[in-house]
Amino acid sequence: MSFQIQSYEFAETMEQTEIDYMVDRMHAIRERPGNPMGIEIMKFGGATAFFSKEMPWPQFNTVKGISLDDLHVLDEIIEFYRSRGSRLQFEIIPTKAKKELMKVLFERAFYQSDFHATLYGHPFEMSMSDGPITIRELEADEINLYAEIHCLGTGLSLSGMSYVADNNRVLLNREGWRFFVALVEGTPAGVGVMYMNDGLASLTFATTLHEYRNKGVQKALLERRITEASRNNCKFIISQAAYASTSFRNMERSGMRLGYTRATWIKG
Repeated sequence: MSFQIQSYEFAETMEQTEIDYMVDRMHAIRERPGNPMGIEIMKFGGATAFFSKEMPWPQFNTVKGISLDDLHVLDEIIEFYRSRGSRLQFEIIPTKAKKELMKVLFERAFYQSDFHATLYGHPFEMSMSDGPITIRELEADEINLYAEIHCLGTGLSLSGMSYVADNNRVLLNREGWRFFVALVEGTPAGVGVMYMNDGLASLTFATTLHEYRNKGVQKALLERRITEASRNNCKFIISQAAYASTSFRNMERSGMRLGYTRATWIKG
């Protein structure tokens, strides 16, 4: 398998892919009647700011795409979140991590708290694993099943299941989005999601119930989504994971390769 030679342009393509699926996801949630999650999406120069009043978690209150060229709007970005009573984080890819930007963030009392990896690969038709695991698309009436596995697999309380269901129901039949469920001997054990747009496929989410881990469920979900990307003529598959995590290693085993690690900056 051949890989893309790394370049500044390709790094920004990978970053833009993540921005695109987040924009589409947040737009879909915002389109719910009355915008109950309080979604706002703002552009500040080349940066995209995501905000949710009712979902205070970092992934919904984050700034992507910021670069040195956006220093003139940095204080405006910070004020956007401050005025809404929200914490924020900046996600900065290596090609945009210039020392002048880092210095100004530090002067505004931000510090780097984490790294997160982005991986990529070329999709191809994979031979699905033999055995007790089957992968199929989620049915329209199974969004509660998806939400239950999502919560249990990620450690969220089942009290939030209705919110997860509502915020993903709007994606289920939306153009570009595909949902899959993994079954072990007929029992639902994991879920995976992907978003395809403009020849690029983002593997946006996957989780497995604790009792079914280390049985090949994630591998099977990856294989199915990589195959679907190939069948839909996507040029690249792109995904994110904690560096050297189980998800990271599963992606490498499926033929994906590290593109970069981006830095996460939060306020002290």
